[in-house]
Amino acid sequence: MTSRERVLTSLNHREPDRVPVDLSGHRSSGIAALLYPKLRQYLGFPPRPVRVYDPVQQLAIVDDDVLDRFGIDTIELGRGFALRDEDWANWVLPDGTLCQMPVWTLPEREGKRWVIRSKTGRVIAQMPDRALYFEQTYYPFFEKDNLDAIQEALAESMWTAIASPPGPLVDGPAGDDFYRQGARRLRSSTDRAILGLFGGNLLEMGQFLYRNDGFLLLLAENPDQAHAFLDRIVEMHLKNLGHFLGVVGDSIDIIVFGDDLGMQSGPQISPAMYREFFKPRHKLMWERAKQLADVKVMLHCCGGVRELLPDLIDAGLDAINPVQISCSGMDVRALKSEFGKEMVFWGGGCDTQRILPQGTPEEIEVHVKQQVNILKQGGGFVFQQVHNILADVPPENVVAMFDAVNEIG
Repeated sequence: MTSRERVLTSLNHREPDRVPVDLSGHRSSGIAALLYPKLRQYLGFPPRPVRVYDPVQQLAIVDDDVLDRFGIDTIELGRGFALRDEDWANWVLPDGTLCQMPVWTLPEREGKRWVIRSKTGRVIAQMPDRALYFEQTYYPFFEKDNLDAIQEALAESMWTAIASPPGPLVDGPAGDDFYRQGARRLRSSTDRAILGLFGGNLLEMGQFLYRNDGFLLLLAENPDQAHAFLDRIVEMHLKNLGHFLGVVGDSIDIIVFGDDLGMQSGPQISPAMYREFFKPRHKLMWERAKQLADVKVMLHCCGGVRELLPDLIDAGLDAINPVQISCSGMDVRALKSEFGKEMVFWGGGCDTQRILPQGTPEEIEVHVKQQVNILKQGGGFVFQQVHNILADVPPENVVAMFDAVNEIG
């Protein structure tokens, strides 16, 4: 099978010729820029400039030689853009390694931290010295909201204002042609399954603007205002969804939504609250996506969300990621037994909380093969480590993980 056929076969709950494998197919399956040059060196590959694709999470673009070495079957739509040297500017990683950042999101030095500013000049993100990632510093609706100014607020919030490729950013009809042509060029150049990142966040969108505690309090204390806010957000998402899929829908295989509904101990919200505030809106967006394009719908959703899976399935979700196996209720044997015929598990292949950074290559091999043996039965599984490969992971552990899945897969 081609990589695209392999992924789609598994998404249709049939067993492909081997387990499909994802690395950097979306912004929660990548590798830390600090680790990437060490991995290349360990593999014996020549050094290449480190390009920080996701400034907030500090993720590197993974080159084709590494993707080929690990048998990767996926690629993100954004990798078809920002291909010119002039799209990138020099920067330096926390360990002193030279790298490059997108020119439109270049951090500035301020005291003992790096900062990223919005177009109005406000500091919306910071990375203090010795930190490894950017963190949000401003929440536009924390003290007082204004539902007529959501667009202006989004331009002042880290997760919605800081752009990653595709880029450079182009507006209007010329932009539509730019993105359409870039997407089609990428599709014609690869047989990997293409993931298009859309977002469509609901709970998280509230947390981006109100702050986590502020939005959870709003849901509990003022449900009418919370519904009014979410109605505005869904209206915006549906408009953007139609535009997005109208431009690139014929070039992607999977559309990726995001909403971290879980914590280490279980869901952030009760099933009842999910059904009241989020399920109808998720269902509306996911059904619309499938009406507009021939795509599968994936939700990136961290944490323990076992209690929410029946409702997510009922809302039309095809695949969930990252299947955070270290969280409460997320044992893959139970998940596969109960939901495997209806839900694709995109992840859960290797624990990144303890085993990948702290285990030996031999322990990682045993762990990965155990996970894969459970999850691959009957299809409905794409291998991915749980979320991104972080900076403290030894390169030999990364190699052990992918070699194990390719051996057994």
